[in-house]
Amino acid sequence: MDPVIPESMIPSLVFRSRRTVMRFCMVLSLLFHTAVLLAVQKAFPIHWISQPLQTYHVELIRPPVLPLDEESASGANLAKIKPQEQEEPEKAEETISLETRDERYTSYARVIKERLMRLWLYPPEARENLIEGDVRVLFSLNRQGKLLRVEILEASPYAVLEEEAARTVRAAAPYPNFPGSVHVRKLHIKANFSYRLTAEK
Repeated sequence: MDPVIPESMIPSLVFRSRRTVMRFCMVLSLLFHTAVLLAVQKAFPIHWISQPLQTYHVELIRPPVLPLDEESASGANLAKIKPQEQEEPEKAEETISLETRDERYTSYARVIKERLMRLWLYPPEARENLIEGDVRVLFSLNRQGKLLRVEILEASPYAVLEEEAARTVRAAAPYPNFPGSVHVRKLHIKANFSYRLTAEK
């Protein structure tokens, strides 16, 4: 004869059996997934532990600094700290020749000479009268290339040659600005105008 279970206990027994079934299913699922994971690990090895990270130690080394004397440290004379960074001081004026070999002025002198040569003419009066001679001229420019003055240094016995030399210098003005290599406020330039007739073939 089967035992009789009161109706009041049926819900609790159903609940307990459901909990037991759920626990059994969870354990079974856990075992199943563990087995699957192990199988996958064997088929496709997963390296859980990667190679150790490489570390580098970097040191920034500052070059040695010479100690400053008290005068420099106080900022009274900063020019002594970096004298090589100073630009060449600008002079008031300088005198050069168009044939100068000073590298600071050669390129500028070449430009001036080419400009004068384009404008320089042999005076027709001097050509007709077979007049020859040399005229040495000194002219002055400021940094902007403005012509400040023209002076005849060595005169010729023929005024027509002097006038043409002075006219050429004035006609070429204004001249180009001084390049960066020229560190003067005023530049005096000596130019020699040599008038020579050549025999026509």
